[in-house]
Amino acid sequence: MKVAIYGKYYLNSTEPIIKDIFVFFNSNNVEMIIEDDFLKILHEKKIIQKEYKTFTSHTELDSSFDMLISIGGDGTILRAAALVRNSGVPILGINAGRLGFLATVQKENISEFMQFIIEKKYTISKRTLLSLSCTPSNDAIEEINFAMNEVSVSRKDTTSMITIETYLNNEYLNSYWADGLIIATPTGSTGYSMSCGGPILTPNVSSFVVTPIAPHNLNARPLVIPDDTEIRLKVSGREENYLVSLDSRITSVQNETILIIKKTPFQINMVEIPEETFLKTLRTKLFWGEDRRN
Repeated sequence: MKVAIYGKYYLNSTEPIIKDIFVFFNSNNVEMIIEDDFLKILHEKKIIQKEYKTFTSHTELDSSFDMLISIGGDGTILRAAALVRNSGVPILGINAGRLGFLATVQKENISEFMQFIIEKKYTISKRTLLSLSCTPSNDAIEEINFAMNEVSVSRKDTTSMITIETYLNNEYLNSYWADGLIIATPTGSTGYSMSCGGPILTPNVSSFVVTPIAPHNLNARPLVIPDDTEIRLKVSGREENYLVSLDSRITSVQNETILIIKKTPFQINMVEIPEETFLKTLRTKLFWGEDRRN
């Protein structure tokens, strides 16, 4: 078995997780290829002393890998998705941060769940992504022009609202006067969109969510649309530029730029361990783990 390891270092929580993972995989003869910057940190912190093969970019991740292990939080998985891209390499999230919906494996259960990995007792949850193109083009999003959670536009350097002219499949929908607008995937429906009042979608539905950010018109509600819809946005405001974000990547875009958002031709494969399903995560994080069947 061959796995890629990618992560972020958190002083108080990461070290025992990393040690448990490395000990388990080494004892089971799993070949580990470590992301270069992450391995340097592990050597500097003296968490790992052994030398390992490394990778530095998405071009080195191919079908020879059984999966990529992401150590951190949901944000780390979003960065891991930018590494995996269209390779099809599945991602398993080990939670070393705060509670999240993507990094589902908790540190208390690492040995148990790593055994599931060795025995291949897991399923794959396919996650739809959003792609973004701009006219005129924007160099900052040319190479990594996709998002696993959401594409959002928001005001920049001003307290004034912006106007987001919105079309669905070339049909005019609305001109949102708001702080911004979020286009979220089912995966991203539990993130920024949910914080702004958007609905929660299960990961396997074929839909996107259009969620305004603090709209001036209180009747402007979140909208669920089919995921084969092409979304066209044109933003205007008092300032010359506004912000566009693809998950955690942010760039500045000029007013009147045309943004085209649609489903990517590829998906991200998330590893789902038995007993660590989306619905269990939903119960734990939103319903406080309550079971009222009795």
